Formats: sequence, structure tokens, C-alpha cells
Amino acid sequence: MQILPVPFDHPDALKLNGIVLQEYAERYGDPEGDVTVLTPEMFRPPQGLYLLAYDEHHRPVATGGWRSMEAGEENYADGDAELKRMFVVREARGQGLARRILALLEEDARAAGRTRMVLETGIEQPEAIALYTSSGYTPAPEKFGLYRFEDESRCFIKPLTPGSR
Repeated sequence: MQILPVPFDHPDALKLNGIVLQEYAERYGDPEGDVTVLTPEMFRPPQGLYLLAYDEHHRPVATGGWRSMEAGEENYADGDAELKRMFVVREARGQGLARRILALLEEDARAAGRTRMVLETGIEQPEAIALYTSSGYTPAPEKFGLYRFEDESRCFIKPLTPGSR
């Protein structure tokens, strides 16, 4: 597998983003999947990063990104790096790819001076919850983000202190 930084609006990133939104729609019964507004600028270094993984046939099989967030009305804190669009296509799951992408994103956010990685997922994504909790994420004391008032929403945090893994 090859993992590369790409713009959020790269054609392969757009393709996988469409697939992940479809999966969200199926899991949650909402035709829109996720209405979080995301723009390419949010993932441009040093304020963020978007990664795309390719298999040995150069097919895009996984994505993940982080974007800088600061304190405001959605309960983020100054110095937050928010994980977005962590996704692996069905055929490539179970190979540790999401864990590799997650580690690279954490490393990059830490190097960019971010102090905490945050994410929001939902109860219909038990695989994601298992990945995050096994990677040192803990439930957030207070929910944040667009879906913070939804009962199905779960928010997690992990400090990005130097030397933390």
C-alpha cells in the first residue's frame, strides 16, 4: 500500500468521499450521509492534511484527514485537530490500513503544533469506535461538532503531546 498526501478535491479523494457518504447513508438511514461542510482549504498544510491510500494496482482504497479547529460555538478547543473522512473500502478492510493512516495523521498534526486530536463518529460505526479506543482515544467529556446534539453521536479525544502515541 502507498499512502500519499493529496488535495481534498483530488478526483480519487472525491470518488472515495462519495462512497463513504453512501455508507453513512446506509448505516444511519439518512440519504445525505453527512452534511458537514468540508472544503479543500481546510486540509491544506499546515492547517490540515488529507491522505489517500492506493493498493498495488494503484486503486484508491482508503482516506483520512485532519483539519485545524479552534474554540467556538461547536465546543472545540484551541489547538484541536479534527479527524475527518477516515474510511477504508470494504475490499481493503482488515489489513491495518486505517491504523496506519491514523498514526500518520496524528504525527502530522502533532508536528503542526496541534495539541489534541478529536473526532466524532456514531453508534452505527462500531469498527471505527474500536479502532479509536484501541489507539488511545477516550470519550470526550463534552460532545463537539455538527452532530453534538444527536443521540447516535460519539465524540473522542486524544492528547497530542510530544512523544505521545
